[in-house]
Amino acid sequence: MAVGDAHPLQHLTGDNLSVQRPCRAAVTLLIAVALGACSGRQSALDPAGEEASQVAQLFWVMTLGGALIWAGVIALALYASRWKPHAVSDKAAGRLILWAGAVFPVTVLTALLTYGLWLMPSLRPFAQQQAASLTIDITGNQFWWHVVYRLPDGSEVVSANELRLPVGQRVEFALRSADMIHSFWIPPLGGKMDMIPGRTNRLSLMANRTGTFRGQCAEFCGTSHAWMALPTVVMPADQFEAWLIARKAPSPGLVADDAGARLFLGQKCGSCHRVQGIAAEGKAGPDLSHVGSRLSLGAGLLENDIENMARFVSHSGFLKPGSQMPFYLTLSETERSDLSRWLKGLQ
Repeated sequence: MAVGDAHPLQHLTGDNLSVQRPCRAAVTLLIAVALGACSGRQSALDPAGEEASQVAQLFWVMTLGGALIWAGVIALALYASRWKPHAVSDKAAGRLILWAGAVFPVTVLTALLTYGLWLMPSLRPFAQQQAASLTIDITGNQFWWHVVYRLPDGSEVVSANELRLPVGQRVEFALRSADMIHSFWIPPLGGKMDMIPGRTNRLSLMANRTGTFRGQCAEFCGTSHAWMALPTVVMPADQFEAWLIARKAPSPGLVADDAGARLFLGQKCGSCHRVQGIAAEGKAGPDLSHVGSRLSLGAGLLENDIENMARFVSHSGFLKPGSQMPFYLTLSETERSDLSRWLKGLQ
Protein backbone atom coordinates (compact mmCIF):
# COMPACT_ATOMS: atom_id res chain seq x y z
CA MET A 1 0.00 0.00 0.00
CA ALA A 2 1.47 3.30 -1.05
CA VAL A 3 2.14 6.08 1.40
CA GLY A 4 -0.92 8.24 1.80
CA ASP A 5 -3.35 5.53 0.66
CA ALA A 6 -6.31 5.09 2.95
CA HIS A 7 -6.35 2.03 5.17
CA PRO A 8 -8.83 -0.59 3.90
CA LEU A 9 -10.89 -0.26 7.10
CA GLN A 10 -10.70 3.52 7.29
CA HIS A 11 -14.01 3.96 5.43
CA LEU A 12 -15.86 2.02 8.12
CA THR A 13 -17.06 4.96 10.13
CA GLY A 14 -19.24 4.67 13.23
CA ASP A 15 -22.36 5.10 11.10
CA ASN A 16 -21.31 2.28 8.76
CA LEU A 17 -20.53 -0.02 11.66
CA SER A 18 -23.90 0.74 13.26
CA VAL A 19 -25.59 -0.34 10.01
CA GLN A 20 -23.52 -3.51 9.61
CA ARG A 21 -24.14 -4.80 13.12
CA PRO A 22 -27.95 -5.07 12.67
CA CYS A 23 -27.37 -6.70 9.28
CA ARG A 24 -25.13 -9.34 10.82
CA ALA A 25 -27.67 -9.86 13.60
CA ALA A 26 -30.47 -10.25 11.05
CA VAL A 27 -28.48 -12.80 9.05
CA THR A 28 -27.65 -14.73 12.23
CA LEU A 29 -31.32 -14.71 13.25
CA LEU A 30 -32.40 -15.88 9.79
CA ILE A 31 -29.94 -18.79 9.88
CA ALA A 32 -31.09 -19.75 13.38
CA VAL A 33 -34.74 -19.73 12.31
CA ALA A 34 -33.97 -21.80 9.21
CA LEU A 35 -32.07 -24.38 11.24
CA GLY A 36 -34.76 -24.42 13.89
CA ALA A 37 -37.31 -25.39 11.25
CA CYS A 38 -35.40 -28.64 10.72
CA SER A 39 -36.65 -30.02 14.04
CA GLY A 40 -39.82 -30.05 16.08
CA ARG A 41 -43.12 -31.86 16.38
CA GLN A 42 -44.26 -30.91 12.86
CA SER A 43 -40.99 -31.14 10.94
CA ALA A 44 -40.55 -33.58 8.08
CA LEU A 45 -36.78 -33.18 8.56
CA ASP A 46 -36.93 -34.60 12.10
CA PRO A 47 -38.36 -38.03 11.23
CA ALA A 48 -39.92 -40.32 13.81
CA GLY A 49 -41.28 -42.92 11.41
CA GLU A 50 -39.97 -45.33 8.81
CA GLU A 51 -41.62 -43.58 5.86
CA ALA A 52 -40.67 -40.10 7.08
CA SER A 53 -37.03 -41.17 7.36
CA GLN A 54 -37.02 -42.14 3.69
CA VAL A 55 -38.71 -38.86 2.71
CA ALA A 56 -36.07 -36.92 4.65
CA GLN A 57 -33.32 -38.99 3.06
CA LEU A 58 -34.72 -38.23 -0.40
CA PHE A 59 -34.85 -34.53 0.48
CA TRP A 60 -31.22 -34.41 1.56
CA VAL A 61 -30.07 -36.33 -1.52
CA MET A 62 -31.98 -33.92 -3.76
CA THR A 63 -30.60 -30.95 -1.83
CA LEU A 64 -27.03 -32.22 -2.11
CA GLY A 65 -27.48 -32.87 -5.83
CA GLY A 66 -28.91 -29.40 -6.37
CA ALA A 67 -26.10 -27.80 -4.35
CA LEU A 68 -23.42 -29.59 -6.39
CA ILE A 69 -25.01 -28.53 -9.66
CA TRP A 70 -25.33 -24.94 -8.44
CA ALA A 71 -21.68 -24.93 -7.34
CA GLY A 72 -20.62 -26.28 -10.73
CA VAL A 73 -22.58 -23.63 -12.64
CA ILE A 74 -21.17 -20.83 -10.46
CA ALA A 75 -17.63 -22.16 -10.87
CA LEU A 76 -18.07 -22.33 -14.63
CA ALA A 77 -19.44 -18.76 -14.70
CA LEU A 78 -16.48 -17.48 -12.65
CA TYR A 79 -14.05 -19.38 -14.85
CA ALA A 80 -15.50 -17.82 -17.99
CA SER A 81 -15.88 -14.27 -16.64
CA ARG A 82 -12.91 -13.79 -14.35
CA TRP A 83 -10.23 -16.45 -14.61
CA LYS A 84 -10.19 -17.14 -18.36
CA PRO A 85 -12.09 -14.25 -19.96
CA HIS A 86 -11.03 -14.98 -23.53
CA ALA A 87 -12.74 -16.39 -26.58
CA VAL A 88 -12.87 -20.14 -27.08
CA SER A 89 -12.94 -22.12 -30.28
CA ASP A 90 -16.12 -23.50 -31.80
CA LYS A 91 -14.85 -27.00 -31.06
CA ALA A 92 -14.36 -26.23 -27.35
CA ALA A 93 -17.75 -24.54 -27.15
CA GLY A 94 -19.40 -27.57 -28.77
CA ARG A 95 -17.78 -29.93 -26.26
CA LEU A 96 -18.96 -27.73 -23.39
CA ILE A 97 -22.52 -27.69 -24.69
CA LEU A 98 -22.49 -31.45 -25.19
CA TRP A 99 -21.07 -32.45 -21.81
CA ALA A 100 -22.32 -29.64 -19.56
CA GLY A 101 -25.59 -28.96 -21.35
CA ALA A 102 -26.70 -32.47 -22.28
CA VAL A 103 -24.71 -35.39 -20.84
CA PHE A 104 -24.31 -34.03 -17.30
CA PRO A 105 -27.96 -32.92 -16.75
CA VAL A 106 -29.34 -36.14 -18.22
CA THR A 107 -27.03 -38.27 -16.07
CA VAL A 108 -27.80 -36.39 -12.85
CA LEU A 109 -31.56 -36.24 -13.44
CA THR A 110 -31.67 -39.91 -14.41
CA ALA A 111 -29.80 -40.85 -11.23
CA LEU A 112 -32.13 -38.76 -9.03
CA LEU A 113 -35.24 -40.10 -10.78
CA THR A 114 -34.01 -43.68 -10.39
CA TYR A 115 -33.37 -43.12 -6.71
CA GLY A 116 -36.84 -41.60 -6.22
CA LEU A 117 -38.54 -44.47 -8.08
CA TRP A 118 -36.57 -46.96 -5.99
CA LEU A 119 -38.00 -45.36 -2.83
CA MET A 120 -41.62 -45.23 -4.02
CA PRO A 121 -42.66 -48.82 -3.18
CA SER A 122 -41.55 -48.41 0.42
CA LEU A 123 -43.21 -44.98 0.71
CA ARG A 124 -46.52 -46.55 -0.30
CA PRO A 125 -46.10 -50.04 1.21
CA PHE A 126 -49.41 -51.55 0.09
CA ALA A 127 -47.98 -55.05 0.30
CA GLN A 128 -47.25 -54.46 3.98
CA GLN A 129 -50.81 -53.36 4.79
CA GLN A 130 -51.84 -56.98 5.27
CA ALA A 131 -49.23 -57.20 8.02
CA ALA A 132 -50.60 -54.14 9.81
CA SER A 133 -51.44 -54.88 13.42
CA LEU A 134 -54.16 -52.23 13.51
CA THR A 135 -56.47 -50.42 11.11
CA ILE A 136 -57.61 -46.88 11.87
CA ASP A 137 -60.42 -45.21 9.95
CA ILE A 138 -60.02 -41.43 9.77
CA THR A 139 -62.68 -39.20 8.25
CA GLY A 140 -62.03 -35.53 7.59
CA ASN A 141 -64.78 -33.03 8.36
CA GLN A 142 -64.95 -29.27 8.41
CA PHE A 143 -62.93 -28.83 10.60
CA TRP A 144 -62.31 -31.92 12.73
CA TRP A 145 -61.27 -35.57 12.53
CA HIS A 146 -63.40 -38.64 13.22
CA VAL A 147 -61.16 -41.51 14.34
CA VAL A 148 -62.14 -45.18 14.67
CA TYR A 149 -59.67 -47.86 15.80
CA ARG A 150 -60.67 -51.23 14.31
CA LEU A 151 -59.18 -54.00 16.40
CA PRO A 152 -58.31 -57.54 15.23
CA ASP A 153 -61.11 -59.05 17.37
CA GLY A 154 -63.72 -57.04 15.45
CA SER A 155 -64.33 -54.45 18.17
CA GLU A 156 -63.76 -50.75 17.70
CA VAL A 157 -62.81 -47.68 19.69
CA VAL A 158 -64.25 -44.33 18.61
CA SER A 159 -62.41 -41.05 19.19
CA ALA A 160 -61.90 -37.66 17.57
CA ASN A 161 -59.30 -34.95 16.95
CA GLU A 162 -56.43 -36.95 18.39
CA LEU A 163 -54.46 -40.01 17.32
CA ARG A 164 -52.64 -42.61 19.39
CA LEU A 165 -50.20 -45.06 17.80
CA PRO A 166 -47.99 -47.91 19.06
CA VAL A 167 -44.28 -47.52 18.43
CA GLY A 168 -42.64 -50.11 16.21
CA GLN A 169 -45.91 -51.49 14.79
CA ARG A 170 -47.26 -50.92 11.31
CA VAL A 171 -50.67 -49.25 11.17
CA GLU A 172 -52.99 -49.01 8.17
CA PHE A 173 -55.11 -45.88 7.74
CA ALA A 174 -58.37 -45.86 5.78
CA LEU A 175 -58.80 -42.20 4.82
CA ARG A 176 -62.14 -40.67 3.85
CA SER A 177 -63.85 -37.29 3.69
CA ALA A 178 -67.36 -36.40 4.74
CA ASP A 179 -67.66 -33.13 2.84
CA MET A 180 -64.75 -31.87 0.70
CA ILE A 181 -61.11 -32.66 -0.06
CA HIS A 182 -58.90 -32.77 3.02
CA SER A 183 -55.35 -34.08 3.29
CA PHE A 184 -53.95 -36.31 6.03
CA TRP A 185 -50.37 -35.49 6.98
CA ILE A 186 -48.22 -36.14 10.04
CA PRO A 187 -44.85 -34.80 8.82
CA PRO A 188 -42.58 -36.61 11.33
CA LEU A 189 -44.22 -39.96 10.51
CA GLY A 190 -44.74 -39.99 6.75
CA GLY A 191 -45.99 -38.40 3.58
CA LYS A 192 -49.40 -36.86 3.02
CA MET A 193 -52.43 -38.35 1.31
CA ASP A 194 -55.65 -36.69 0.15
CA MET A 195 -59.03 -37.56 1.62
CA ILE A 196 -61.61 -37.40 -1.16
CA PRO A 197 -65.42 -37.60 -0.78
CA GLY A 198 -66.82 -40.91 -1.96
CA ARG A 199 -63.44 -42.62 -2.01
CA THR A 200 -61.27 -44.52 0.48
CA ASN A 201 -57.51 -43.98 0.22
CA ARG A 202 -55.19 -46.22 2.20
CA LEU A 203 -51.88 -45.35 3.81
CA SER A 204 -49.51 -47.43 5.90
CA LEU A 205 -47.14 -45.92 8.49
CA MET A 206 -44.86 -47.22 11.19
CA ALA A 207 -43.60 -44.94 13.96
CA ASN A 208 -40.16 -45.80 15.30
CA ARG A 209 -39.87 -43.18 18.06
CA THR A 210 -42.21 -42.30 20.91
CA GLY A 211 -43.31 -38.72 21.42
CA THR A 212 -46.05 -36.21 20.68
CA PHE A 213 -46.28 -34.88 17.14
CA ARG A 214 -48.59 -32.58 15.22
CA GLY A 215 -50.55 -33.68 12.21
CA GLN A 216 -52.29 -31.16 9.99
CA CYS A 217 -54.82 -31.02 7.19
CA ALA A 218 -52.61 -30.16 4.21
CA GLU A 219 -55.36 -29.22 1.74
CA PHE A 220 -57.18 -25.90 2.08
CA CYS A 221 -60.70 -26.86 3.14
CA GLY A 222 -62.34 -23.66 4.32
CA THR A 223 -62.23 -20.84 6.85
CA SER A 224 -60.67 -22.78 9.73
CA HIS A 225 -58.39 -24.98 7.66
CA ALA A 226 -55.38 -23.80 9.67
CA TRP A 227 -57.17 -24.88 12.86
CA MET A 228 -57.58 -28.49 11.74
CA ALA A 229 -54.65 -30.11 13.49
CA LEU A 230 -54.33 -33.73 14.59
CA PRO A 231 -52.19 -34.14 17.75
CA THR A 232 -50.54 -37.56 17.54
CA VAL A 233 -49.08 -39.48 20.47
CA VAL A 234 -46.78 -42.42 19.77
CA MET A 235 -46.70 -44.72 22.81
CA PRO A 236 -44.92 -47.92 23.87
CA ALA A 237 -46.94 -50.91 22.66
CA ASP A 238 -48.00 -52.05 26.15
CA GLN A 239 -49.21 -48.58 27.10
CA PHE A 240 -51.11 -48.33 23.83
CA GLU A 241 -52.86 -51.63 24.50
CA ALA A 242 -53.83 -50.42 27.97
CA TRP A 243 -55.10 -47.17 26.46
CA LEU A 244 -57.30 -49.06 23.97
CA ILE A 245 -58.75 -51.28 26.70
CA ALA A 246 -59.60 -48.22 28.81
CA ARG A 247 -61.25 -46.50 25.84
CA LYS A 248 -63.52 -49.47 25.11
CA ALA A 249 -65.49 -48.71 28.27
CA PRO A 250 -67.27 -45.50 29.31
CA SER A 251 -65.16 -42.93 31.08
CA PRO A 252 -64.66 -43.70 34.78
CA GLY A 253 -65.45 -40.03 35.41
CA LEU A 254 -68.90 -40.34 33.84
CA VAL A 255 -71.62 -39.36 36.30
CA ALA A 256 -74.97 -39.63 34.54
CA ASP A 257 -76.93 -37.64 37.14
CA ASP A 258 -74.38 -34.83 37.39
CA ALA A 259 -75.62 -31.29 36.78
CA GLY A 260 -73.30 -31.06 33.77
CA ALA A 261 -74.68 -34.30 32.32
CA ARG A 262 -78.25 -33.11 32.73
CA LEU A 263 -77.34 -29.83 31.06
CA PHE A 264 -75.58 -31.68 28.22
CA LEU A 265 -78.69 -33.74 27.52
CA GLY A 266 -81.10 -30.88 28.20
CA GLN A 267 -79.37 -28.66 25.61
CA LYS A 268 -79.65 -31.52 23.07
CA CYS A 269 -75.85 -31.77 22.77
CA GLY A 270 -76.30 -35.52 22.39
CA SER A 271 -77.99 -34.92 19.02
CA CYS A 272 -74.57 -34.04 17.56
CA HIS A 273 -72.10 -35.64 19.98
CA ARG A 274 -71.68 -39.17 21.29
CA VAL A 275 -70.82 -39.87 24.93
CA GLN A 276 -70.50 -43.56 25.70
CA GLY A 277 -72.62 -44.58 28.68
CA ILE A 278 -75.48 -42.06 28.37
CA ALA A 279 -78.24 -41.34 25.86
CA ALA A 280 -76.00 -39.34 23.55
CA GLU A 281 -75.41 -41.01 20.19
CA GLY A 282 -74.94 -38.07 17.85
CA LYS A 283 -72.52 -38.39 14.94
CA ALA A 284 -72.60 -34.92 13.40
CA GLY A 285 -69.86 -33.68 15.74
CA PRO A 286 -66.78 -35.12 17.44
CA ASP A 287 -67.12 -38.05 19.84
CA LEU A 288 -66.80 -36.75 23.42
CA SER A 289 -66.67 -40.06 25.32
CA HIS A 290 -63.19 -39.38 26.72
CA VAL A 291 -62.77 -35.74 25.72
CA GLY A 292 -61.27 -34.74 29.08
CA SER A 293 -58.16 -36.85 28.46
CA ARG A 294 -57.27 -35.30 25.12
CA LEU A 295 -54.37 -32.92 24.69
CA SER A 296 -56.38 -30.16 23.05
CA LEU A 297 -59.83 -28.85 22.22
CA GLY A 298 -61.16 -28.03 18.77
CA ALA A 299 -58.60 -30.13 16.84
CA GLY A 300 -55.49 -28.53 18.28
CA LEU A 301 -57.07 -25.11 18.77
CA LEU A 302 -56.93 -24.72 22.57
CA GLU A 303 -55.25 -26.37 25.52
CA ASN A 304 -57.66 -28.79 27.16
CA ASP A 305 -58.67 -27.29 30.49
CA ILE A 306 -61.95 -26.32 32.16
CA GLU A 307 -61.64 -22.62 31.35
CA ASN A 308 -61.03 -23.23 27.64
CA MET A 309 -63.80 -25.83 27.61
CA ALA A 310 -66.25 -23.18 28.82
CA ARG A 311 -64.93 -20.68 26.24
CA PHE A 312 -65.33 -23.13 23.39
CA VAL A 313 -68.88 -24.09 24.42
CA SER A 314 -69.95 -20.44 24.45
CA HIS A 315 -67.97 -19.04 21.53
CA SER A 316 -67.13 -21.97 19.25
CA GLY A 317 -68.07 -20.09 16.06
CA PHE A 318 -65.92 -17.13 17.06
CA LEU A 319 -62.91 -19.24 18.07
CA LYS A 320 -63.24 -21.55 15.06
CA PRO A 321 -64.95 -19.69 12.18
CA GLY A 322 -66.99 -21.89 9.90
CA SER A 323 -67.62 -24.61 12.46
CA GLN A 324 -71.18 -25.91 12.61
CA MET A 325 -71.43 -25.90 16.40
CA PRO A 326 -73.91 -23.22 17.56
CA PHE A 327 -73.16 -20.56 20.17
CA TYR A 328 -74.44 -21.19 23.70
CA LEU A 329 -74.37 -17.60 24.94
CA THR A 330 -77.61 -18.05 26.92
CA LEU A 331 -75.92 -20.36 29.42
CA SER A 332 -75.16 -18.76 32.75
CA GLU A 333 -71.65 -18.75 34.16
CA THR A 334 -72.65 -21.49 36.62
CA GLU A 335 -74.10 -23.63 33.83
CA ARG A 336 -70.99 -23.21 31.69
CA SER A 337 -68.86 -24.16 34.69
CA ASP A 338 -70.95 -27.26 35.44
CA LEU A 339 -70.92 -28.39 31.82
CA SER A 340 -67.20 -27.82 31.25
CA ARG A 341 -66.28 -29.46 34.57
CA TRP A 342 -68.32 -32.53 33.64
CA LEU A 343 -66.79 -32.73 30.16
CA LYS A 344 -63.27 -32.36 31.55
CA GLY A 345 -64.05 -35.22 33.92
CA LEU A 346 -64.58 -37.59 30.97
CA GLN A 347 -61.09 -39.03 31.18
